[in-house]
Amino acid sequence: MRIFCLTDNRIARSRVVRQHISRASAQGLHRSPTGTLHAMASSNSEKPGVSTGSPYNDDLERGDLRTAEGPAHRSGISNAAPMGLFAFAGTTFVLSMFNVQARGITVPNVVVGMAIFAGGLTQFIAGMWEFPRGNVFGATAFSSYGAFWMSYATIFIPASGIMDAYTDKTELANAVGIYLIAWMMLTIFFTMAVVLRSIAYTALLSSLTVAFACLAGAQFSGSLMVNKAGGVFGLITGFIAYYIGVSEMLAAERRAIIRLPLGTL
Repeated sequence: MRIFCLTDNRIARSRVVRQHISRASAQGLHRSPTGTLHAMASSNSEKPGVSTGSPYNDDLERGDLRTAEGPAHRSGISNAAPMGLFAFAGTTFVLSMFNVQARGITVPNVVVGMAIFAGGLTQFIAGMWEFPRGNVFGATAFSSYGAFWMSYATIFIPASGIMDAYTDKTELANAVGIYLIAWMMLTIFFTMAVVLRSIAYTALLSSLTVAFACLAGAQFSGSLMVNKAGGVFGLITGFIAYYIGVSEMLAAERRAIIRLPLGTL
């Protein structure tokens, strides 16, 4: 009798398990080979902020593998890349115009305010915004270049006493040259992170590296032509940054008038 009772209990439990499986199947679930129940992929694709492995994810760290086809998926936190890129592009453009002496301008001090608030503060905020999104590259790059612009502007502020501390102009130029070399090295490291992921970002950082190299060389040599060359590469960098910023902004729109590809390697 005990054997029959055990058998009846096993049969009853089997029936309960089959009933649960039938109910799960009716609710749009399926059982994997390992016996684990998973929701159908279609239910996740309809939820905002759920990644489905699409190449259109707004993530600078992944090298922006979006192409011109289709909008990006929205996440819980908005993409701060357009804000940071526009701030960087605008400040770089203005300083580079001064470096090529456009309209006869030879003193770049007007860029100080823009470097503090646009290139500096705005970019730094964009970098902080990227941290909760899990975008390590974007957070590091935007925060770093935001710090660059604020530190660069500080050199030209009389109250900082930085320029007054150097009685020898050659010594000041050499100090600024070393300062620019340090940022050139950091830009090379950033380029290494995106060189196999995005053509646009690779072009942006490569051009910026050359601009830093030329500007540093101009400080060491005192060559006006080398300084203008740095300004030209700075202008190229600014235009590329504008392009990427527009691409990132349009990618966030579900019905954008156009999609600008960033290219993949």
